[in-house]
Amino acid sequence: MQSKLTVRFESALVFATQLHAQQIRKISGVPYISHLLSVAALVIEDGGSEDEAIAALLHDAIEDQGGASTAQIIRQKFGDKVADIVESCTESDAVPKPPWEECKQQYLQKISQGSPEVLRVVLADKVHNARSNLTEFYLYGDKAWTLAQRQRTLWFYHSVIEIAQKFVDSPLLAEFKRIVQQLEALDSTT
Repeated sequence: MQSKLTVRFESALVFATQLHAQQIRKISGVPYISHLLSVAALVIEDGGSEDEAIAALLHDAIEDQGGASTAQIIRQKFGDKVADIVESCTESDAVPKPPWEECKQQYLQKISQGSPEVLRVVLADKVHNARSNLTEFYLYGDKAWTLAQRQRTLWFYHSVIEIAQKFVDSPLLAEFKRIVQQLEALDSTT
């Protein structure tokens, strides 16, 4: 049975909304909180705990909104388990970020050692990102997502799948694989 969401989740939602208030999705311009809400919903629907749902709301907080100081606040407000998941889902807290491929390689190494809870949040994040990639391509074509971007992103997505399928069997993984197949099909239609 799914655990009930408490005031901790509500507090995390307010915190995430405040942290990301000025942030928008790159292509669509939609407020960034929509991504965080979607990832949290996917985690909850996959049977994730409240800690996992909170981590889903905060999974980009360290990377995008303050680095180590934000990590410390998350640990104080929401506990070690949430903070550990968020830290494991963080690509980089360095400013400036390392080059794209280096950043992705470090992230893949980190998640390959992640717990099932970490992988649930990772997969929910990637499912929503891949859905957004697909939608944005249909709406804006190569202006939103060039062939070169698709190819490197597909490499990254396949790497995540390879890691995740060793450790979890989740409807999120199956959905991610389906969306990646749809993204691959774009190259044969362009």
